[in-house]
Amino acid sequence: MATVIPAVADVESRVLDDHHQALKIWLRMLACTTRVENVIRQRLRNEFGTTLPRFDLMAQLDREPDGLSMGELSARMMVTGGNVTGIVDQLESEGLVQRAAHPSDRRAYQVRLTAAGRRQFRRMAAVHEGWIVELFDGWSPAQKTQVHGLLATLKQHLAGIDTVPAPKGKRKEAA
Repeated sequence: MATVIPAVADVESRVLDDHHQALKIWLRMLACTTRVENVIRQRLRNEFGTTLPRFDLMAQLDREPDGLSMGELSARMMVTGGNVTGIVDQLESEGLVQRAAHPSDRRAYQVRLTAAGRRQFRRMAAVHEGWIVELFDGWSPAQKTQVHGLLATLKQHLAGIDTVPAPKGKRKEAA
């Protein structure tokens, strides 16, 4: 039998019927994303004594066996270089990552998972995947396929939109 989860008041619940449908969808997506992220954060903390940013950094490094520069990590994680440095410092002190001179930039470091870091990350990643499967178990396989397709369409649409609109009264000139 499915567990009934009580409704939680959030920004989405304040949307009125006369608000635009796009706003309702945005707030619903945000509410769901926040809830999933909060569950994952709590479980990572309880199960592994780690944080989501540490997990994310290790995931980036697991995908790149040759390592990534601090700048590349910062860009991929969409956080400041200072945030990446702090996380790398912690993981390095625990023997989970190592820094080495960057092969083509003397001013930069290349960061790689150590063997212990790779083992630890892969153990966490397997459990993490199970959590994600559990959290999305409320949808049938067909619904998951439908949502995935709809979000792919939205992502493609968003890729064609400027992130910074031109100031009012100014037209973007053709190149």
